[in-house]
Formats: sequence, structure tokens, C-alpha cells
Amino acid sequence: MTPPILAFFNNKGGVGKTSLVYHLAWMYFDLGLKVIAADLDPQANLTAAFLDEDRLEEIWEGGNTDSYNTIFRCVKPLLSGIGDIATPNLEKIEDGLSLLIGDLQLSGFEDELSSQWSDCLDRKERAFRVISAFWRVLSQSASVDSADDSADVILVDLGPNLGALNRAALIASDYVIVPLSPDLFSLQGLKNLGPTVRRWRGEWQERLPKNPVLDLALPPGKMQPIGYVILQHGVRFDRPVKAFQRWIERIPHTYNTEVIQRQGEIISTPARDPNRLALLKHYQSLMPMAQESHKPIFHLKPADGAIGSHISAVRDVYQDFKALAQEIADRTELLLPDSP
Repeated sequence: MTPPILAFFNNKGGVGKTSLVYHLAWMYFDLGLKVIAADLDPQANLTAAFLDEDRLEEIWEGGNTDSYNTIFRCVKPLLSGIGDIATPNLEKIEDGLSLLIGDLQLSGFEDELSSQWSDCLDRKERAFRVISAFWRVLSQSASVDSADDSADVILVDLGPNLGALNRAALIASDYVIVPLSPDLFSLQGLKNLGPTVRRWRGEWQERLPKNPVLDLALPPGKMQPIGYVILQHGVRFDRPVKAFQRWIERIPHTYNTEVIQRQGEIISTPARDPNRLALLKHYQSLMPMAQESHKPIFHLKPADGAIGSHISAVRDVYQDFKALAQEIADRTELLLPDSP
């Protein structure tokens, strides 16, 4: 059985999405879950967050291209017409935390995903194999050896666009979390994201009954939005706080009307919006420190440069992400080991 697949998606880039996925993957691992972080963004920023440059060079430029250790290499046999998807070889970060490595060549899968979408309506087997490729790779990733080693959750990082790659990735997901920054661009992005996700869900439901292969398992296409996270990683210091507050106050109405279609719901304050999963503060100098150390902010030690006031800030970040992890778990079928 495939564990819950959580997709983090915003068609607006630069909101801190990859950092959010990276930190939540580590937090769920810290809380005792077996986690897979899957990098389905052709820019492969999540992969770069987990792995150092030497390891990346070894994977991407090494001679062993037959090793199915990136998402593109897993779907390449299908794309080349020489077979179906390959079983992925996950990169072990820790016992219980693994990475499905991203690949800049993944963008070459976009055209195929686009052309095969309409062919599903004609009941073509190949079309269903192509469109379901991401879900089937993720499902295989979740249980590499046995049920005892199966993952508890899969976190998926997506690129910032509304193309065929993300359509296939979202169809593979059970839940969708929307990272936002407090600005006009994120607000406008929600107006595109909501209707597009609903349309893709409806179109996939139309295609599902046309699957001509009875034993070809397909994603149900649940892709249920469970809320948004406001991130202030990129706060510009030359802009007053009230400028951000202005957009924060407008997000609840836009999310309600455009994403989950609850036009009549009245929210007294943004902080009381039930769709807001978290408001994460700007981490200032802690973020580059964590990136340099290739570890999450809440794992920083004095040896990494986290001294003085940074120590209490690291503790605060841990509590922020723990609360967010619990909130997401409460809205999905994800059971944390310390939960009653």
C-alpha cells in the first residue's frame, strides 16, 4: 500500500517551497517516521539541498547511467519506448530518510506527458503508463525491500509552473500543500492554481474508467488541498512590515474562493483561517548557515556557527516545524509515532 503522498506546489517560484519540503522531511524523520523526499522539479533544488556537489557530480556526470537513481532515469525506458518504468534506487540520507534524486533532464519528459494526456481518452495503454509513471515510481519507492521497510510518507517537491510535468505529479498526490509568500504574485498565483488543479482532477476522473489494462494500477488522483503555508524566507528589509500584512490579510479570501470554493465563509482574522497551516518567520542568517552545513536549521550546532542568540532561534525553528508537521499530519491519514 502506497503511503500518503504530499505534494508541495505553487506556480509562483521563489516562495521557499524547496526549503519547506527539505525541513519537513527532516522533521518527520526526527519524529520517527520513515520518509521519502522526492524531487520532481527539473531544477533539482531539493536534491542539491540534500547532497553535496561531489555526490551530485558523481550521479549526474558519472558513467553509470544504467543506475536508476534519478527520477528521469526511472522513466527513461518508458520515454525511449524500450520498456516500462524502472524500479528506483533511492539515495539513503539516514536510516529512515531517503531521496528520490531529481534530474535536470526531467524536462525532456514534458512533451511526452503532454501528448499522451489526450490519448488516454482513446483508451491507449501507453498513454496510461506514461501519465501514471510518477505515481508508479513513487509507489515502488515506498516499499523497496519489504513491508517492514516501507515508507510512512512521501513528500514531493514540484517546479513552479502549470505544465504537463506538474499535472502528472499532482495526479500522483493525495494531498496538496500550497507554500506562499506574502506578496501580490502569490495572491495572483492562487487564482490560477485553484481552478487548474480542479480541472486536472476532473479530467483525470474522466480518463480513469478508460484504462484498457485491468492489472495496471493507477493513481486515484485525489490531490486534495489541505491548506497553505506562508513563508517569509525572502523578506526584503527595505519593505515595511505593513506591506506584507496587507497581502497576508487577503490570502484567506482568495484561497477560500479560488482553491476550495467556499465563497461564503467569513474569517475574522488571517490567524484564524482554518486553511492556514503555518506562518513561518524569516530565518535571517540561519538559512545560509544551514545550507552551508547541508542540514536543516533545527540541527545546527555551535560547531556550525549557531552561537549566542542563534541557539534560541534554532530551538524556535524546531518548534515551528514540529507544530507544522503535526498540523499536516492531523489533516491527512499520517499517524506520528508519538500520537495517541
